[in-house]
Amino acid sequence: MVRTLFRLFATLPLPIAHALGSTLGLVALIVPNSFARRTRFHVARCLPELGRLARARLVVRTLREAGKALAELPFLFTAPESRVARALREVRGREVLEAALAAGKGVVAVSPHLGAWEMTGLAFSRVVNGNCVSMYRPQAEPWDSLLKQGRGRFGAKLAPSDRGGMRQLLEMLRHGGSIGVLPDQDPPTGSGVFAPFFGIAAHSPTLPTRLARRTGAAIVLCYAERLSWGRGFVFHIEPAPPGVTDADELRAVAAMNAGVEACIRKRPEQYYWAYMRFRRRPAGEPPFYPW
Repeated sequence: MVRTLFRLFATLPLPIAHALGSTLGLVALIVPNSFARRTRFHVARCLPELGRLARARLVVRTLREAGKALAELPFLFTAPESRVARALREVRGREVLEAALAAGKGVVAVSPHLGAWEMTGLAFSRVVNGNCVSMYRPQAEPWDSLLKQGRGRFGAKLAPSDRGGMRQLLEMLRHGGSIGVLPDQDPPTGSGVFAPFFGIAAHSPTLPTRLARRTGAAIVLCYAERLSWGRGFVFHIEPAPPGVTDADELRAVAAMNAGVEACIRKRPEQYYWAYMRFRRRPAGEPPFYPW
C-alpha cells in the first residue's frame, strides 16, 4: 500500500507536489499539534535576536517547507532517476570536494537536516559516482526497504548504526572514499559531548570529528537548498571551519556545530526545527522543555 502511494505521488510534477506540501504546512499552522509547537519554541530560543513578527513569519515559512519535505519524498525515492537528476539544478562548491578527495585520505560529509536532506544524500552520491557510504538507522518495513532503495539509487551504500556499520565507514575512508553522517542529532550516551549550538549546550555527536582525526579524512558540510515554486534543488558543498579536527574533542565538536549553525542561518526556514535537540542536559541543569 505504501509503495503504491509512493509510486502514485511520484508521478506528480515537483511543483504540484511542493504546492500540496506547502498547503499541508499551513494546515499544521492552524490545527494544534506538537510539530508546530516545537518549531515555535526552538525558533524563539535559538533565534532570540529576531523580533516577534520576524519569528512568526519564520515559523510559517518553516512549516510550509516541512510540508514540502514530506511531499517530495515519493519523487526523490521512486521517480525515474533521470527526473531526479534533472531536478538537481546546480552543484556549488564542487571544487571543495574535489580538493578534499585529491588528498587521498577520504571525506566525511556532514549533512544536517537542512533543506531537502534526502536530496542531499542523492546529490552527494551522484557527485562522487556512488563511492560513498552513509550511516542510517534501520526502520520497520516497508520503510526500511524504501529507504534503502531511495537513498541507494545513485550508488550509495547504507551502513546500519552499529559496530558493523562503523567498520564499513572506516573501510571506505581508508580507501579514500566518502562517508555521510548527521551532525545534528542527540547521539547515544558515550557518543557525544555538550557543545554550543545556537548558544545552547547541545549533546552533539563526536563521530564525524573522531573519524576525521583517526583517518586524516577531510570534513565538508553539505546541504540541498530547495528552490521556490518547485524549480528543483541546489546542492551546496562548503569547507568545514578551522578546528574540526582539534585534538581537544570539545573544541572539535564546537567547531563542527558552528559550521552547521552557519549553514542553517543562510536558510533558517528550511531547517528541521521540530527535532527536540536539547532533551539531554548537562549534569545539574534543569529540563530545557516546559512540557
